[in-house]
Amino acid sequence: MSYFVIALIVIVLMAVEFSARQLSTVSLDVGISMIRLTLPFIAIVLAQELFSKEFDKKYTLTSLTFPCTRSTWLLSRITAIFLMCAGLLVVMSILLAAITFYVDGTYQQATPIALGIPYFTTLAFVALDLLVIVAIASFLAVSSVTPSFVLIGTFGFTLIARSYTPIIELLKSNPYAISDYVDPNLYSDSLSMIAFILPDLGRLDVRMIALYDKMVFLPSDWLVLVLATFAYVFAIFSLSVWVLNKRAFN
Repeated sequence: MSYFVIALIVIVLMAVEFSARQLSTVSLDVGISMIRLTLPFIAIVLAQELFSKEFDKKYTLTSLTFPCTRSTWLLSRITAIFLMCAGLLVVMSILLAAITFYVDGTYQQATPIALGIPYFTTLAFVALDLLVIVAIASFLAVSSVTPSFVLIGTFGFTLIARSYTPIIELLKSNPYAISDYVDPNLYSDSLSMIAFILPDLGRLDVRMIALYDKMVFLPSDWLVLVLATFAYVFAIFSLSVWVLNKRAFN
């Protein structure tokens, strides 16, 4: 995992060096993007190691003989995955704040960044986004028979859940962007149906409040968004427990 920390330092410093934007804003923006890209990958790899490969190598035949229920066995490993990723999130966020603070001291920009409450709020939403991804990766790991499907399925889920809302907003503001190919209203309505089965991870990216020190960029219904996301996570965890209890090992 140290490679990801080194990559964060190198990429942030290179972005600051070659970008024409305000340096502190670039540093924080690129750093948050790196965190949101690397942590899901680590969570997926851990889910593969702790679930899929253990199922594949029949280690569960020994693990499940211990005096604990399958649900306890599952939730303990999910907790371990999330805590490891959360620990790395803390390390990377502290490092990013230190780099950004150093860069901010070398250049006084017109719109200062915020490394206080807005930054901690942004990281809290990143952690919530990560919790959803851990839940999905764990569910796919206990329900699939192919370890590689965990990687492909979770990345596909993350890509769709993070991008469908911006696409809908684009079609609302510019419905003629795809009018040469399909009916924009029909396409937008079809995308809106995704909201009934996937959480809106795109709205959990609230970095703008830290980049420009304006809490106005925080969604007005942020509490509903957080509660809905927790409800989705609880549903996925419950489904994972049910699938594991029904799964036969031989």
